[in-house]
Amino acid sequence: MIGVWPESKSFSDEGVGPVPTRWRGICDVDIDNTDKFKCNRKLIGARYFYKGYLADAGKSTNVTFHSARDFDGHGSHTLSTAGGNFVANASVFGNGLGTASGGSPNARVAAYKVCWPPLAVGGGCYEADILAGFEAAILDGVDVISASVGGDPVEFYESSIAIGSFHAVANGIVVVSSAGNTGPKPKTASNLEPWSITVAASTTDREFTSYVTLGNKKILKGASLSESHLPPHKFYPLISAVDAKADRASSDDALLCKKGTLDSKKAKGKIVVCLRGDNDRTDKGVQAARAGAVGMILANNIESGNDVLSDPHVLPASHLGYDDGSYIFSYLNNTKSPKASISKVETKLGQSPSPIMASFSSRGPNIIDPSILKPDITGPGVDIVAAYSEAASPSQQKSDKRRSPFITLSGTSMSTPHVSGIVGIIKSLHPDWSPAAIKSAIMTTARIKDNTGKPILDSTRINANPFAYGAGQVQPNHAVDPGLVYDLNITDYTNYLCNRGYKGSRLTIFYGKRYICPKSFNLLDFNYPSISIPNLKIRDFLNVTRTLTNVGSPSTYKVHIQAPHEVLVSVEPKVLNFKEKGEKKEFRVTFSLKTLTNNSTDYLFGSLDWSDCKHHVRSSIVIKLQN
Repeated sequence: MIGVWPESKSFSDEGVGPVPTRWRGICDVDIDNTDKFKCNRKLIGARYFYKGYLADAGKSTNVTFHSARDFDGHGSHTLSTAGGNFVANASVFGNGLGTASGGSPNARVAAYKVCWPPLAVGGGCYEADILAGFEAAILDGVDVISASVGGDPVEFYESSIAIGSFHAVANGIVVVSSAGNTGPKPKTASNLEPWSITVAASTTDREFTSYVTLGNKKILKGASLSESHLPPHKFYPLISAVDAKADRASSDDALLCKKGTLDSKKAKGKIVVCLRGDNDRTDKGVQAARAGAVGMILANNIESGNDVLSDPHVLPASHLGYDDGSYIFSYLNNTKSPKASISKVETKLGQSPSPIMASFSSRGPNIIDPSILKPDITGPGVDIVAAYSEAASPSQQKSDKRRSPFITLSGTSMSTPHVSGIVGIIKSLHPDWSPAAIKSAIMTTARIKDNTGKPILDSTRINANPFAYGAGQVQPNHAVDPGLVYDLNITDYTNYLCNRGYKGSRLTIFYGKRYICPKSFNLLDFNYPSISIPNLKIRDFLNVTRTLTNVGSPSTYKVHIQAPHEVLVSVEPKVLNFKEKGEKKEFRVTFSLKTLTNNSTDYLFGSLDWSDCKHHVRSSIVIKLQN
């Protein structure tokens, strides 16, 4: 959504055949092509949309609009993650060396640039431009739209992403969107429309590790991608940024290592400890380096928990979690001559536990409609190596003159194209599946255990729940063969909008023409792959109906229920016998409250799993109790 760096090897068309004849897109550049932007047989389309941005910016902007070139890095990174070609010997300053590729490496890709440098008010991604990008992609004939863009959750008719994605799904296009990066607070997830796949972010089992050794021989494990490093085992004086503050700086700003807050007389030749928050993580390193520090330790605040990120700092640095950061500050406060060393970055594979939910990943419950569980699914979104714009510095700091063809970025913007790439694979294997069927396949085959066999952890290292991970961590090899799917069509989604009170012109925005809403519609029976009940009351008996479609071989499925102990859950029938592909079977789930606890307004979690021993078709269950 922020363009593409077409010269990246991830978009090379070496060994790629002719552009498909069904493709209707173009490579949009200005008449003189002053940007030297070129598409090829891999990168088969590029467009850019700026009229919404320009209407707000007016003559005050110095942004030029010549092409879909990526000057930020975000667009190249996400597009290559979804469909980048194979690139051997890819690394970030020699770290993570290997072959890079997207989730659908043989796919053709196109870029639709709808975001521009942020304005003082309004940001850089405008609703009109986003919707124009969606409509162009639909007309061009794309199969998957990966939308790593979003904002605060709003009602669907106010969201160009909701409207554009509805139009896309109506044309058989799967839309994958990011849940947002405002976690771990609840009710922060965005892109909440039920027709899109909304993606949360988790860690992987690869880490870029840099160790901090203190003068008391305590060793703390941190994360970094600093290109430079200190001499091995050499100790330097350690100082808190507060103690290195400039005379006119506040202690709070100095602790965060904000611009102009550090005194070079105090910081020079030392390792400075900065607190995470407010300004960019890499900017803190820039400020420490400007003050003459030889290194930086970045300590998490309590909100960030123990999540650490591997950033390409401009000086030797290590990022520590909240617990280890607290230890560092205690060591500083209780040691006469504190000192530390920072080790060179190491790439470590097969780390556990993995995955862990990222603290930044936005959480449910769904603030627009709690009857729809969001996010839907989780994908890798921390320290993801992918292509980058060579117009941008690795640290995103203007003073950093380095350039790298690959870099790590973190966010739900990174987890989203992982799922988009998987969608591309599923769509190529099952071209007749609807967007809802593909979404169901991804959700119902997800896992909720990590690589140690234990429940996936949250960033606070307690068990995560569906408000963090949705259906769970995506499993590509299982998603291509789900056995059964929960299917929906555009009429179902339109009826869903009717149930929300949409009618007349508001409904036409989505459906495109006059639509007569049904006289009755039970939201509990909306055939979503998860079940969310926002108001189960004492003495209630709620019935939920779902329909499964067989997309595999004939088989018999039995139901397995994991119910909260306060709730009685029953399913009828308990066995579904499918005799042919395409056959549909309906079942009913009944919920009733067994006991009323003291925490009667808490959310409860469970699951429903249909299995024929080969397949597991699992649905997350979320229940909120009401007095």
